[in-house]
Amino acid sequence: MSLTKDLLFELGCEELPPKSLLKLSNALLSGIETGLKDASLSYTSAHAYATPRRLAVIIKSLNTSQPNKSIEKRGPAVQAAFAEDGTPSKAAQGFARGCGTTVDKLDRLKTDKGEWLAFNQQVKGLATEQLIPEIILKSIHLLPIAKRMRWGSYSTEFVRPVHWCVLLFAETVIETEILGLTTGNQSQGHRFHAPHALTIKNAAEYLTTLEQKGKVIADFAQRQTLIENKANAAANKVDGVAHIEAELLEEITALNEWPVPVMGNFDSRFLDLPNEVLITTMQINQKYFPIKNKDGELLPHFITFSNIESSRPQSIQEGNERVIMPRLADAEFFWKQDRKQKLENRVASLETIVFQKTLGTLADKTQRVEKLAEYIAQQLNADVSLAKRAAHLAKTDLMTNMVGEFASLQGIVGRYYALADNEPEEVAIAIEEQYFPKQSGSPTPASITGQILSVAEKMDTLSGIFSANLIPTGDKDPYALRRASLGSLRIIIENKLDLDIVDLIKFSLAQFSHDFDNAKTQQLIVDFVFDRLKGYCLDHDHTADEFEAVISVNPTKPLDFIQRLQAVKAFRQLPEAESLAAANKRIINILKKSETPAADSINNLIEPQEKNLYAAANVSAEDIQPLLEQKDYQATLTRLALLKEDVDAFFDNVMVNTDDLELRANRLALLSMLSNQFLKIADISKLQ
Repeated sequence: MSLTKDLLFELGCEELPPKSLLKLSNALLSGIETGLKDASLSYTSAHAYATPRRLAVIIKSLNTSQPNKSIEKRGPAVQAAFAEDGTPSKAAQGFARGCGTTVDKLDRLKTDKGEWLAFNQQVKGLATEQLIPEIILKSIHLLPIAKRMRWGSYSTEFVRPVHWCVLLFAETVIETEILGLTTGNQSQGHRFHAPHALTIKNAAEYLTTLEQKGKVIADFAQRQTLIENKANAAANKVDGVAHIEAELLEEITALNEWPVPVMGNFDSRFLDLPNEVLITTMQINQKYFPIKNKDGELLPHFITFSNIESSRPQSIQEGNERVIMPRLADAEFFWKQDRKQKLENRVASLETIVFQKTLGTLADKTQRVEKLAEYIAQQLNADVSLAKRAAHLAKTDLMTNMVGEFASLQGIVGRYYALADNEPEEVAIAIEEQYFPKQSGSPTPASITGQILSVAEKMDTLSGIFSANLIPTGDKDPYALRRASLGSLRIIIENKLDLDIVDLIKFSLAQFSHDFDNAKTQQLIVDFVFDRLKGYCLDHDHTADEFEAVISVNPTKPLDFIQRLQAVKAFRQLPEAESLAAANKRIINILKKSETPAADSINNLIEPQEKNLYAAANVSAEDIQPLLEQKDYQATLTRLALLKEDVDAFFDNVMVNTDDLELRANRLALLSMLSNQFLKIADISKLQ
């Protein structure tokens, strides 16, 4: 029975980048687990720990050595290994010598292809202590660090300078060198509360030693929960609720080893500013949690977290209040100054901002988006005047002081200023919604004008950047075309917009006057968009073969594509599906390979099975016509599934490629007629 021990690895360093801390921690754990798996070292559990000044991993019940292995080497065939008199050949002798033995000690391996010389060897597994250093070094080397740095006279590189390294297997130090440091059992506590070395006896005492003696909570998840609870408790003291967003919570957790909440206040006059402005100022600039009342309205308070237990917390509060005041005053100034000029009066200034050198200025983009928005509104029988007005004002808030200071508020600020200018509410909402969906899984625009503007803006960017030959490659996508493409698809599909994506691309490309290959660019964009559509479909529980079945018939409307896909998914659950898919594949192969053209009309069938199939196909053609007009694809395929028995009987009893050319042409026409009924929805022969 193999012995097990706990492994502890901790790397101490200068303050790590807060937005990368969790990513680095998870990557380190993943790398070590991969290394252990590759080395055939089993364990019961693994956990990562991370604070601003350390990355750590604990592996529970790790085997103390690799399992022994039995290695078999195959040598030459017995027939070639010995001469007629039984003496070993040079091949046999060489194989034995390479295995460190003699020919007479080799084994025989019998297979159905013959008998071979073989050598079986028991290899003793290496001790875990010998393998761990290399596993850790490789894991560190593979960490996702964008830019590594050097420090002092060291030649080693890491995201920040390292100062200590703990490596314990049970209570024994695994001595090695990591990033220029000799491993030991000495960790460090809080920079100010416990600025001295801490001896770690073993992995089991790691967390308690750091917390009780070092004023450090090493568990990221524990620290995050503590911060959230303390923030809510502090907000409760002023009858409020902490406004906590996941991204900021993670960042504050990554900034503190010993989080202490501090309540702060600001002048209530700033509550006249839009909530988004106040929240952005507090969250982005200061890393504060805003506080709302139970009705969701902001209160003139905030919560910050200090990484120290101060003897005079009042000083920390006062310091943060002094910092937030001028920022809020700046925001108030921008708000008042911006509103002195209407958005309409900022349209001309868009000519001063270059969108892209080949595609012109933001004013040029605005004109193109207006035309595209008008076209889309006409396709949807929506209000054209609202769509054009929203497109006309869409980028004007980029010229305001507020967006200049708070870039993340583009669109949001535009909505507020449009309402202040007495623009229609639908227009104001659309100005904000043009940027929806903002990220994967986030909401699409709720208003029809917002949906039109968002699609128009994204299609202009997508078409324009492709026409300028700035096509995304690999991970590089500086204009976020993948996001724009997927966003457009989501808006169309999830809001059930009857839009043709190929027509939109054609119309959009027609707005550009620079020199480019229109046909080639159009095809590149179509392929790019449908690649995104495939990813969307796979993410929504459709299979690759279902997608291929639908794309084979080239539907160009994303909503229609999804409706066909759903019908195919339902069809394949039917008992007739497998047989009909195979039959359709057979039909397509016959039609493709036949040198005889199908007859223009069917009038010469002789076998009862083919006559029955022809009659059944005529009836099904009549039955599915109204269903296709209603785009009820699922009902259409369900109706076509009733053809199974006649199709099976046909292939069981009728030879298509008969010597009678006229009869063959009629039978080919029958198969073509049958196949085309299915191809009105999808090519089900693609189903596996």
